[in-house]
Amino acid sequence: MLLAKTLSAYIARQFFVWFCSVYGAMLSISFLIDYIELLRRGSTRGGVTLGILLEMAALKLPHTAQEVMPFAVLFGTMLAFWRLTRSNELVVARAAGVSVWQFLTPALLVALLVGIIAVTVFNPAASQMEATFEQLDARYLKQSSDQLTLSNSGLWLRQSEPNGGQVVIHGDKLVAPELLLGGVTLFFFNSAHQFSSRIEAKTARLDDGYWIIDNGNRWRTSDQAEPVPEMRLPTKFTTSRIEESLASPDTMSFWTLPGFISLLEQSGFSAQRHRLQFNILLARPFLFCAMVLVAATFSLRMQRRGGATLMIAGGVAAGFILYFVSNIVFALGLSAKLPVLLAAWTPTGISLIFGISMLLHLEDG
Repeated sequence: MLLAKTLSAYIARQFFVWFCSVYGAMLSISFLIDYIELLRRGSTRGGVTLGILLEMAALKLPHTAQEVMPFAVLFGTMLAFWRLTRSNELVVARAAGVSVWQFLTPALLVALLVGIIAVTVFNPAASQMEATFEQLDARYLKQSSDQLTLSNSGLWLRQSEPNGGQVVIHGDKLVAPELLLGGVTLFFFNSAHQFSSRIEAKTARLDDGYWIIDNGNRWRTSDQAEPVPEMRLPTKFTTSRIEESLASPDTMSFWTLPGFISLLEQSGFSAQRHRLQFNILLARPFLFCAMVLVAATFSLRMQRRGGATLMIAGGVAAGFILYFVSNIVFALGLSAKLPVLLAAWTPTGISLIFGISMLLHLEDG
């Protein structure tokens, strides 16, 4: 028997309102925590104003919002069904022959829709804002000018010089893991950010704290090229640091991750982090559905099993276990000790199995 449209819409609305309420409260707390942490970090940095830190906290908020969303679904569902049970509305629905699976369906559909929108619409905007936050963080708090970008046009690096100048390095081709650049161009800028010279060479390789450029030509202000048989340019970059500096998965949107994964693999770099992030995003709508099922096991029968205290304790315990298991499994996935698919989908799978089995036991057993 299908649930009546009026009752379905009512349950869906109750779930969505409580989800938004819990989500808003969690975001407010997260924003305050992030802002206080930025204030602590910025207190020792000159030239960092409260306005800049407030902007950084606002830019970081969407990334935090993605992380807390599953827990907002969990606690929002618990409160919604607790309210419906306490007011005896679900008791009446059950007396009319409505099963637990029927009145869970509207909440599951809304959770699935929220998950799809979060991944396909919200995530691209959040990743862009996270990239801007990381740029401001590097500029004002870390005070580092070293940057790296990998694109279809090759590898771009920018590093600071001891004299206050900067060097921009571009390689058309990249061979990893030994990090050999082909078709290399180096642009030198003085401390006043004025262009001073350019070097072009066939190759440059990273070796023990130096870029070693062989058989290059240097152009200064004149058009006459100066041969550079060999040049050792000091650098703080290492192979491992370059791999870590390649666009963080958090700054890549759901839509751009597949292309960047392909680019990383073609360049010889490991795409483990980015593959894991992509699969985590794919699993997120189903994780939201799993949170609805888990929450229902604690809230639907709360009057018979200890009331609100049991509901709160069970929900907090479920959220903690999910967070703990997710971190462990994701860490194993990052270290390649677990396959990416298994690492990304395990928390969702465990939550779904737990929620379904508990509901079958409590309601149909």
